[in-house]
Amino acid sequence: MRYEIRIDGQMSETLSGAFPELKNFLVTDETVLFGPVTDEAHLYGLLARFQALGLHVVEMRRLPE
Repeated sequence: MRYEIRIDGQMSETLSGAFPELKNFLVTDETVLFGPVTDEAHLYGLLARFQALGLHVVEMRRLPE
């Protein structure tokens, strides 16, 4: 499975480093992270990391294979 996750604001390189399994790019007022998510536990782990770092997830969607 591949996912795209949009975060409110522009993440620093340090914060982006907390998600080494995901690539990222910036768009106006958002950081877009994307990449493989191995299973549901991995997805929930990502969400827990976003919350622990105080990041606001604006949108999350599964990408077509």
